[in-house]
Amino acid sequence: MRRTVYRDLDALMYAGFPVVSERRDGRVYWRFLETFQLGDVPFTPDEILALAFGEDLLRVLEGTVFHDSVQSALAKIRAGLSAELTAYLERLRESFRVLPGPHKRYTEYSDTIAALNAAVLGKRTVRMRYRTGRTGKRSRRRFDPYKVWYRGGGLYVIGLDHQSGEIRTFAVDRIQKLEATGDAFEIQEGFDFDAWTAASFGVVAEPALPVRIRFAARHASWISERSWHPSQALTQLPDGGVELCMEAGGSEELASWVMSFGGGAEMLEPESLRRRVAKELRAALGRYESAGAQRLERKGAAPKRSPSSSRARSRA
Repeated sequence: MRRTVYRDLDALMYAGFPVVSERRDGRVYWRFLETFQLGDVPFTPDEILALAFGEDLLRVLEGTVFHDSVQSALAKIRAGLSAELTAYLERLRESFRVLPGPHKRYTEYSDTIAALNAAVLGKRTVRMRYRTGRTGKRSRRRFDPYKVWYRGGGLYVIGLDHQSGEIRTFAVDRIQKLEATGDAFEIQEGFDFDAWTAASFGVVAEPALPVRIRFAARHASWISERSWHPSQALTQLPDGGVELCMEAGGSEELASWVMSFGGGAEMLEPESLRRRVAKELRAALGRYESAGAQRLERKGAAPKRSPSSSRARSRA
């Protein structure tokens, strides 16, 4: 391991990076000179590496102005580097990768995203045709877009929906048509995006409720190692499990998340959400049992009888 570190440090210095060492508290520390510039590019090595890493992070938005602009910026930066530095940065980039989780694809929505960005920046009302995710219902509405934001693998836009007269969040990929109206709008007085979304567990904005969830020991590390909500508090349980408490809204998203752990999670509070999760799990169990019985019938296999029913037949 030590030889590998020294070899990498030698490679950095060979590539032209001004690496210096200093001794503090009996230990040797290595660092870049902060005043160093790579060719004609006014960035530090760490900043360029961060941009390259950011390119990978934004790969989920490939085909949109966000991802394409980062690629364009990095191309300009690389053009100002020497051949040696360019080759070494490519080596470093291959050493740090980001593999995105489940996410939506936005290549075909680049025009919609560009139009939304222009409307947000210019504070211009838009007309849009929108498809609701759950029901598939289509509607036409006027909308004042306040902000485009990314959460959980998807792009969303939040603003004033003229149809309901309320602040609403819409999924960008469900916007089927978008037109600029030219009408200006002003953001509602007192609207604070961070405050608006702070209580939400996901995307849906609902009043925050006390939420308490118990996780089995096999999920304790997974839960404890991550930040799920700004208000969260974790309690280790005697059996090795963990209890997560938070003040959060978004009942549907919370229920889906808890059910994704199967029998390894139990919704304790609020009671209404506990009943909802229990109902969904009973329905899921019913579908599994029904499907299993149908498969046995198609195969011509008789369902297994319980020991008690077998004893009853023998006594008869």
